[in-house]
Amino acid sequence: MKVNSDNASEWMISGPGAKRRLLCENKALMMVEFRFETGGIGAPHHHVHTQTTYVASGLFEFTLSGETKVLKPGDGLLIPSNAVHSCICLQEGVLFDAFAPRRDDFMQAHGWPLS
Repeated sequence: MKVNSDNASEWMISGPGAKRRLLCENKALMMVEFRFETGGIGAPHHHVHTQTTYVASGLFEFTLSGETKVLKPGDGLLIPSNAVHSCICLQEGVLFDAFAPRRDDFMQAHGWPLS
């Protein structure tokens, strides 16, 4: 079991006003915490991974496949494989994202070994 604590976890800049840290992973699934400042941006992008996003705090404007909605604490979002998506943080907050399968590009960027 791979468990990450605050001591082992390193924050990495993921975009303007945003940072991330890897929480746990295996080949099939990964959980990542994102922290955004007000005005922080998750630029439009897509990837082969299916993604879920849970809003733990703050207020976020998400655009998914051309449709825009505001998400608040307790809201969740499913992002299908290869769907173009982005977000703007309207009020400082935290997102918890899960990716299936795991994001090996995140693993490499954070210096975690691929196993």
